[in-house]
Amino acid sequence: MSHPVLREARSRAEEVAPQVSRQALLDRYDCVRSFTLKLCEPLAPEDMLLQAMADVSPTKWHLAHTTWFFERFVLMEHRAGYQACDPQYDFLFNSYYQTLGPMHARPRRGLLSRPSSEEVRDYRSEVDSRLCEFITSCDDGVFADIEPLVTLGCHHEQQHQELILSDIKYNLFCNPLLPAYHVPQAAEVPASLAAPAWVSFAGGLREIGASGIGFAFDNEMPRHSTFLEPFALASRLVTNGEYRAFVEDGGYRRPELWLDLGFGIVQERGWEHPQYWIPEGDRQFTLGGSLPRIDAEPVCHLSFVEADAYARWSGHRLPTESEWEVAAAESEVTGNFAASGRFHVSTAAGDAGDSLQQLFGDVWEWTASPYVGYPGYRPPSGAIGEYNGKFMCNQYVLRGGSCATPEGHVRATYRNFFPADARWQFAGLRLAADA
Repeated sequence: MSHPVLREARSRAEEVAPQVSRQALLDRYDCVRSFTLKLCEPLAPEDMLLQAMADVSPTKWHLAHTTWFFERFVLMEHRAGYQACDPQYDFLFNSYYQTLGPMHARPRRGLLSRPSSEEVRDYRSEVDSRLCEFITSCDDGVFADIEPLVTLGCHHEQQHQELILSDIKYNLFCNPLLPAYHVPQAAEVPASLAAPAWVSFAGGLREIGASGIGFAFDNEMPRHSTFLEPFALASRLVTNGEYRAFVEDGGYRRPELWLDLGFGIVQERGWEHPQYWIPEGDRQFTLGGSLPRIDAEPVCHLSFVEADAYARWSGHRLPTESEWEVAAAESEVTGNFAASGRFHVSTAAGDAGDSLQQLFGDVWEWTASPYVGYPGYRPPSGAIGEYNGKFMCNQYVLRGGSCATPEGHVRATYRNFFPADARWQFAGLRLAADA
């Protein structure tokens, strides 16, 4: 008899995707796992242990945790008589699954000099071998149970691929040498960028949420109706040059523009501009090191409270997540993602008329919506239920993906979420207005 958590995970996954073949699952697994290691190639062992603040994790920990996820939720839960590679890893590399037992404190992950980076890579290799053999040899009933969990684990690892990039960027920024993660690619920058157009959308009763085709996380379901007033979205993202005008107008010193929480944060932390801006010489820190700040590029690494303050200053507002999804629902999911190898934002592609540009990739777009469950949402039972549901408090929703998001990972229904003060992620904004 299959484990009850696995049965529920299987039944929920089957609501949104047909079961894939063993070979297709193995190919997907290999592709995801290989890309994670590719992201680590520019890093020295010393880089992989860095943890410059509690919100980021060492790259080595990401490598181990994503491996632990497959071992813990697939092999240990469903392979009869399975013996863990190292029983201590259940404590060291559990992230936040309280129902599985105690875990090493998140702010202290950077103190884990052992196991070494080489031992972590050996752990990945061993679990890869064991899992692939299990997928190949298990009977059809077992495969039907584990397929949705392996698929979930692949999407989970893609989330950590993005975290590897955002975390190492913060860690390297704390080094006074401002070292580069990689050699940046040259990009064409337009001499000027036209003011954004406004793209209008009719109001009425609309449906949002996962449709039942393809993979979706549990927090994207169930699909449901929501009522919208007529609204408009800016045709492109807010740029560095436009945000610089807000800074130069004293935006960070004007309490009337900020939510009370936001202005308190600004005063307490001494914020004067976005994360990674270097005022001297109009430069910015990127994964390619310190580079000139380009006015036409989308502003990036904003917190929710900064995005909200800018929107107020501009005389507009942030879109709700329902508005964003309705606007993006028919758009092709293409854009500047991590597969480009740039790991940096790109400028809008000239005048696109009344169409929406940069909906996907470049920067996650803050919305005005708190992160809560959709009507009828119920998290799965057991430890898997801790994946998304327990974070539906004191977070705001972002949409669209970024230049650090893996290709094929996002969709119009995808809901990212972070606290209002988080700004080490690749996050920016698009303005909205009432029609």
